[in-house]
Amino acid sequence: MWPAYNKSQQEEKARFMTLLNDLCNSIEEPAYEFGRPRISLHDLIFASALKVYTRFSLRRFQSDLADAKEKEFVQAMPCFASVGHFFQKTELTAILSKLITLSAAPLRGIESDFAIDSTGFRTTKFYHWLDEKHRLRRKNQWIKIHIACGVKSNIVTAVQITEEHGADYPQLKYLVEKTAQDFHMNEVSADRAYLGRDNLAAIANVGAAPYIPFKSNSKGNKHGSMIWSKLYYYFMYNQEEFMTHYHKRSNVESTMNMIKAKFGDEIKSRDAIAQFNEALLKVLCHNIVVVIHETNELEIYPPFNNRKSDCDRKLSLTGPF
Repeated sequence: MWPAYNKSQQEEKARFMTLLNDLCNSIEEPAYEFGRPRISLHDLIFASALKVYTRFSLRRFQSDLADAKEKEFVQAMPCFASVGHFFQKTELTAILSKLITLSAAPLRGIESDFAIDSTGFRTTKFYHWLDEKHRLRRKNQWIKIHIACGVKSNIVTAVQITEEHGADYPQLKYLVEKTAQDFHMNEVSADRAYLGRDNLAAIANVGAAPYIPFKSNSKGNKHGSMIWSKLYYYFMYNQEEFMTHYHKRSNVESTMNMIKAKFGDEIKSRDAIAQFNEALLKVLCHNIVVVIHETNELEIYPPFNNRKSDCDRKLSLTGPF
């Protein structure tokens, strides 16, 4: 394990650009119609992800982008202003979500147990100046990231971004169903915030066993949900065994910490759409780094462009860029 870690760290940056280029090659370019030729989606998304990976400002990462151009990972160098404007495109959100799914796929053979949770990323924007006027503490605005991740490798298999008050409970169904499209799911663990009959049914519907602890006031009445009743009595009379499965959930907290430690816990974009896209880019960069480590640990090759699944289809992003 330690030799694999050393090797991954030493070659990470070079391999990051190679794998990012492979992912970006899956993007279908919009047909050229008329006017001045625009910078390709491949080059814009590559530059956007590289900017987040380096954690440099838009101007300071230009030297890294020049290095990528020299190595022919990009055909043209978008200027820092173009990259900043690209972050604000609403269409970018969908393509990044698909790239995250594609980046996780090489590990579908080793991940069968998953954990779900959320965390906040602070932005550089503050609440109304009235707080400062009346000598109240100024508070950053936040966005919230909801993820499902594999508990072995910490790969993110599905992600949702909401504003800071976005509830955890409604996100589980999407995260589970999105993960199930590419992974065989045996277990899903989550904390009490996700407890509910609809969520238990969503997990059971993809063939997985839910491990969500019950609250102190929970009852075993099924009220039309057999999975609720079964899980309740299993939780009450086999708590030690139940908690052994449930504690796999701690891996999702490790995943969150990995993302924040490596790519920062602050969202620097000011525009609301750009903030969501920047958070997705952090997750995408995290997945690529995880894949780099796992290729050395497990000696697998990430075939981003040669997969037999839904992600074989070209990813498309409409709109003039």
